[in-house]
Amino acid sequence: MSHNSSPQIVTAHSGSPLNGQIKVPGDKSISHRSLMFGALALGKTTISGLLESEDVIGTANAMNAVGAKCVRQEDDTWTVEGVGLGSLLEPEAPIDFGNAGTGVRLAMGIFASHPIAVTMTGDASLSGRPMGRVLNPLREMGVQVVARNGDRLPASIRGSDTPIPITYRVPMASAQVKSAVLLAGLNTAGTTTVIEPVATRDHTEKMLVGFGADLKVEVNESGERIITLQGQPKLQPQDITVPGDPSSAAFPIVAALITPGSDVTVEGVLLNEHRIGLITSLLEMGADITISNERESGGEKIGDIRAKYSRLKGITVPADRAPSMIDEYPILSVAAAFAQGDTVMLGLEELRVKESDRLAAVARGLEANGIPCVEKQDSLTVTGGANNIGGGTVTTHLDHRIAMSFLILGLAAHKPVQVDDAAPIATSFPTFLSMFGELGGKLENKNEEAA
Repeated sequence: MSHNSSPQIVTAHSGSPLNGQIKVPGDKSISHRSLMFGALALGKTTISGLLESEDVIGTANAMNAVGAKCVRQEDDTWTVEGVGLGSLLEPEAPIDFGNAGTGVRLAMGIFASHPIAVTMTGDASLSGRPMGRVLNPLREMGVQVVARNGDRLPASIRGSDTPIPITYRVPMASAQVKSAVLLAGLNTAGTTTVIEPVATRDHTEKMLVGFGADLKVEVNESGERIITLQGQPKLQPQDITVPGDPSSAAFPIVAALITPGSDVTVEGVLLNEHRIGLITSLLEMGADITISNERESGGEKIGDIRAKYSRLKGITVPADRAPSMIDEYPILSVAAAFAQGDTVMLGLEELRVKESDRLAAVARGLEANGIPCVEKQDSLTVTGGANNIGGGTVTTHLDHRIAMSFLILGLAAHKPVQVDDAAPIATSFPTFLSMFGELGGKLENKNEEAA
């Protein structure tokens, strides 16, 4: 659904326990990378379980625009006919990435070391987000950039035909920045090195090795990750199965924990150590969560997560956990609203530059529903256990995670909770509303009533 269409007003009502076994959509990070790396390999890559969200379809369209052929098959798999590293074609028109921050930032890295000119656009939300953190290291490698003030979209880049390998210390905890530099290094002769002071999700490293790249990761005495990549490998097409997205699984898990009588199992979820900070935090809060059927697929650990209604207590979530759960703070804040005492979340400055100023959006949403909180520049404290919560309307700012988090709040609150626009949910979790209906949740879509 286009974010320019009429707002999709949805209200969540409490009163029903949630029960069942479900699968959530495929992991968004791995879905994006599967399409991109498949496009850079020479030959046919097959992908099962791809997240068919607006963001990921946008990445498929972007890869098609530069010469690859990403096609959905009748058996629900996707195939990517890759053109091979160094063989991307210049697109005939600007590429619209919609709301996909991961898609556009990783694509910038790919385009940077190919001698093509590409103009990238996005929706109102994406056009307000900073791109300088990615474009600055790419400039060091020889990329020419023309962008709006503050390095914002629309942006045009001309990739270098003789890109320069660099050693780059990532100044913030950002898997997207790290990945963009590594992807630029793929078609750059010589050794590209990325130094990561704080470890972030490592799907790019794992998948590049799987596709045949010469990439090594070492940890120095200071605990920094040193990632070295030898340029211009011959990438081999792969058969990929995308595991369930832990960021999407967070919503039914927390919903079960805060809704009396609930018992929900989410099957086949990615358990990468850099992605399960939320599970660690919820267990510290006293959550009844069990993980079973652990196995490996494509170098990644996956398993089934069962969550039952629990009496939670407030905790302090340390700043060094933020990179492993940066997308989960909105839904953790909802869990904190039902915990006894204060939950203090530290190290949240990255939330200021997500799809919205996510930290401010969460705080305003909590306040609108009678939940005490204290917002600081890089932290949020939520006081749980308030009486008579709910009854508010939440402004989503075109942010899918804000919309989903506050609908979960409404499933357990004393009074209904409304979000002003649920349409952006389609960017990451297109089956969200129907899935919660199957579990027993009551989500009322005003648009469907009017139709």
